[in-house]
Amino acid sequence: MSAARGFDWSALLRVGLSRLGLLPDQFWALTPAEFQLMLGPKSGPAPLLSDGLAALMAAYPDETKGAGDG
Repeated sequence: MSAARGFDWSALLRVGLSRLGLLPDQFWALTPAEFQLMLGPKSGPAPLLSDGLAALMAAYPDETKGAGDG
């Protein structure tokens, strides 16, 4: 997708109709979030959400420095 051209609608429509087996009216009725969900997870690691951050903070707490250690 080119930033100058915006969305590559023909490529998105091709994926929706051929890969996902949607009818045109089904494709155009989808929200972008629904379409992205149907495409499946992106490659690469999932984003770190608040639960994951809390688990990391519990596993690796910051060490408290003494008054003269700063």
